[in-house]
Amino acid sequence: MRTHPMVGDSLIAGLLLLIDAAILVLARFEPGSSPGPWYVALPIDLLLVLPLVFRRRHPVVVAYLVLLIGIPHAALELGLASLIAGAISVYSVVVYSGRKQGAIYLLASLLSSGVQTYVQFHDQWMINSIILVLVYAFCWALGEFAGARRAYQAELEARLHLLETERDQASRIAVAEERSRIARELHDVVAHAVSVMVVQADGASYAIRTDPTLAERAARTISDTGRGALAELRRLLDVLRNEDANGEPRVPQPGTEALGELAERIRAAGVPVRLELGDGLAELPTGVALGVYRIVQESLTNTLKHAGPGAAAEVRVSRRGDEVRVEVSDDGAGKARALVPGTDASSVSGGNGLIGMRERANVFGGTLDVGPNPGGGWRVRATLPTP
Repeated sequence: MRTHPMVGDSLIAGLLLLIDAAILVLARFEPGSSPGPWYVALPIDLLLVLPLVFRRRHPVVVAYLVLLIGIPHAALELGLASLIAGAISVYSVVVYSGRKQGAIYLLASLLSSGVQTYVQFHDQWMINSIILVLVYAFCWALGEFAGARRAYQAELEARLHLLETERDQASRIAVAEERSRIARELHDVVAHAVSVMVVQADGASYAIRTDPTLAERAARTISDTGRGALAELRRLLDVLRNEDANGEPRVPQPGTEALGELAERIRAAGVPVRLELGDGLAELPTGVALGVYRIVQESLTNTLKHAGPGAAAEVRVSRRGDEVRVEVSDDGAGKARALVPGTDASSVSGGNGLIGMRERANVFGGTLDVGPNPGGGWRVRATLPTP
C-alpha cells in the first residue's frame, strides 16, 4: 500500500464492487425481492468505487463524488458500497486534507446519509442513524491517528535531514579550520628553515677563505635544511586551504622534546601520566614532531575531560625504521567498555579533536586508530612515516 498506493486502492475498489455484486446476486434468489436490473446497478457501482482509486491524490474531489453517486446507489438499495465508500472518504479527507475539510465533509455526509436512512428505514431510523454515526466517528478517529502519525513521521524525517546536513557542515568546517591551522604551523616551520639557510649562507660567505672547513659545514647544513624545507612545502601544498593567516602569532612550535612538559601539566591537573620516549626522536622532521606532540596533547586532553576521576594515562612514543609510533591509552577509572569489532578512526564518531588528529595523521601519510581498550578505558594509536 505504501510503495504502490494506487494498486492498493484499486484492490479496495474491486473488493467493494465484488461485495455489491454478491449482494445483488443473492437478492435475486430471495423470495419476494425485486432487485433492479444489473445493467443499471453495475454502472452505478462502478461510478461509486472508481474514484476511490485516486483518493490519495484528490481526497476532497473523490469524497464529494462518492457522496453524490452514493445518493442513487442508496436509493436503489444496491448494497453496502455507498456506506463503506463514504466511511473511507471520511478517513481520506481527514488524513490528506486536514480537520477542517474533514469536518465539513463529515457533516455533509451525515446529513445525506441521515435523510436516506430516514426515507428507507422510517421505523428503524434512530438505530440505523446511531450505527452510521458510530461508523463515521470511528473513521474520523482513525483518520486523526493516521494523520498525526503521518505528520510526525514527516517532521521527524525533516529534522533528521537537517541534523545530517548540520553535522556534515560542522565536520567540513572543523576539517577546514584544522587544515588551516596545520598550514600556519607548517608555515612557521618552513620560515624557520629558510632563516637558518640564510644565516648559514652568510656565515659561509665570510668563512669561505679564512676557514674552508667551517664553510663546508655551513654548506652541508644549508643542504640538509633545504631538503627538509622542500618536504615541508610539499605537505603544505597538500593541506593549504586558507591563506588568511593575518594576525596569527608566529611562535616556535613544540615537538617531541616538549612531551615531558606536557605530561607534567596533565599530572598537575590530576591525571597520573606515564611517559616512555624511545631513541631517535630528536632527529624527527619538525612537522612530524609537531604532529606527534599535537596527537599526544589532544589524547591526554580527552583523558582529562572524559576518563573520570582516578584515571591514569600512559604515553609511548618510539621510532622504528622509517616510522614513528604513538600510543596513548587510559584506564577510564577502571570502567570497562563494550568493544566493537573492527573499530577504527573512520568508524568512531567524535568531535573536532578526533577530526584534528585524523587530519594530522593524513597530512603526513600516516594512520590513526581510535577505540576502547579490552579492560576499560580508551586508546589512541598513530603511525607517522619519517622518510
